[in-house]
Amino acid sequence: MKKRQQRKPELVEREVLSGQVKDRILTWILEGELAPGSRIIETRVARDLGVSQAPVREALRDLAILGFVEMKPHKGARVRQPTRKELTEAIEVRAELEALAGRLAAERRSEQCVADLEELYGAMEDAADRGNAHDHAMYNARFHATVVAASQNPTLQRQWSMLEPFARTYVTASVPGIDLHWLSERHKPILEAIREQDPDGAAETSRRHAAEAADLLEGLDQAQDGDAKG
Repeated sequence: MKKRQQRKPELVEREVLSGQVKDRILTWILEGELAPGSRIIETRVARDLGVSQAPVREALRDLAILGFVEMKPHKGARVRQPTRKELTEAIEVRAELEALAGRLAAERRSEQCVADLEELYGAMEDAADRGNAHDHAMYNARFHATVVAASQNPTLQRQWSMLEPFARTYVTASVPGIDLHWLSERHKPILEAIREQDPDGAAETSRRHAAEAADLLEGLDQAQDGDAKG
């Protein structure tokens, strides 16, 4: 049997570092520190994060695959705003992934999972009371990430993680002035279904939750079209 060649430690470390850099840049994009169209200068990012340019370059390539960065020869990298069509497509796929995650989370639910979801739901309501859209979006993202983690399915988690940034961009950038209390309340049926260990209910409420986001996005498009014509 052929002996499997072991990977060099420095290659593993570089991949881990590249992932950390990618998460940091993505956070800057989602939180508005890097606006759509702005340049991302490798040397500056490397200096700010205290790393070499290699992991920064790899992180930017990964973000380009996700659609959040546009890279052009001799022009470097720029922040790219996903199109409405890309957002809608991502939400459609995310709906099915979250339906499966909700079902599995309800089947395998633990008291800790329920406690974490209740805490995050309360944090969303608090952010809504304060009118803080940024905090609300972050707790919203953590709520869904907790449900997906509770599925105990690493393959599902990996696939979902590729689409989750699109959802956060959608909430924080595409729907200014949205009712934050309404956004909070949309999570309550998911929480209750998981608490009651209702797999069918958790799947359906999770799917409906994502479908509502797609409908909201479509309504926003129609309103903007109407304003443009007017």
